[in-house]
Amino acid sequence: MTSLPSEPDIYVLLLHDADSSWSEQEKEEVSNAHERLCDSLISCGFQVDFFPVTDTGFREGLSSYDPRKWIVFNWCEGIPGLRHAEWIVARSLEEMGFVFTGSKASTIKLSYDKRRVKSLLEHEGVPSPKWRLYSAAEANGWSGFPAIVKPAFGHCSEWLSSDSVVMNQSQLSERISYLVEEVGVPALVEDFIDGLEFHVSLWGNGNVEMLPPAEFDFSSFSDIHDRLCTYEAKFIPGSPHYEGIRTTIPSRLTASQLQELEARCRSAYRAVGCRDYARMDVRLRDGVFYVLDVNPNPDISEDASMACAAEYAGYSYPQMAKKIVHLACKRNPWERAY
Repeated sequence: MTSLPSEPDIYVLLLHDADSSWSEQEKEEVSNAHERLCDSLISCGFQVDFFPVTDTGFREGLSSYDPRKWIVFNWCEGIPGLRHAEWIVARSLEEMGFVFTGSKASTIKLSYDKRRVKSLLEHEGVPSPKWRLYSAAEANGWSGFPAIVKPAFGHCSEWLSSDSVVMNQSQLSERISYLVEEVGVPALVEDFIDGLEFHVSLWGNGNVEMLPPAEFDFSSFSDIHDRLCTYEAKFIPGSPHYEGIRTTIPSRLTASQLQELEARCRSAYRAVGCRDYARMDVRLRDGVFYVLDVNPNPDISEDASMACAAEYAGYSYPQMAKKIVHLACKRNPWERAY
């Protein structure tokens, strides 16, 4: 195996999005998160530079960096002003010859298409809630309740709220119509798995390791409509979902359950083509782990579930960042650069 150069010889370009439309509070929070990651990389001995993606012209700025020298730490979740564009950033990095952390553009793009992801999981024998796709505002062919109605394309719990959980045909029809006619996306209807949820972080290539799962407990919500991770639960401090969901790391799963969960998540990781690291959203019902979603470009902020899981596994935040960089470095033909 080719050995890595010493840390001072590794140049890391921290790529992140920066949207002028964010509120001042959002800008400050994002800036603090980026600075913390940057400081962590520097503390590991890397040479680090920032590169904010502010619009579709980012390739021009990137052209001043030599892809033979710089490893890109891809923490870019999109292009301001262009929806669902994080895969385009990865594709540009590929086209320009950069080695970068995280999954390939094709995998990131695939992850937005929930129908294709579920088909791949089914092909690999990974349990996933039963489902049906609706491209028109009609609800024929579905009879199981409770159900959940999601956008068939997207990430970050977009348009997911308490109204997404439906209990009868009338509510189902109304929610499908909302997504198809008002939002303008196909609707994915799934069996609603009313149980514990786990955010399962994995990392590695070839030998994929599961970090301690984060367990999400919805028992403080008596109404079934509220027992889910909404957009507010992830991004709006002070909201009922953000404050009411109890999170535990490590989970309370038994050793045998953890073994089964790891096998399921590893299969999902490989089925979707994840690289370096990813997060699975999983629910448990009647002894079966159902994979709800595969996120090949999850949040890696210091307070996000992956960083918390890594910390419990014995990796400080800088150590986690260092491991991710090293996973990418192994794909670089170092003899060209150093």
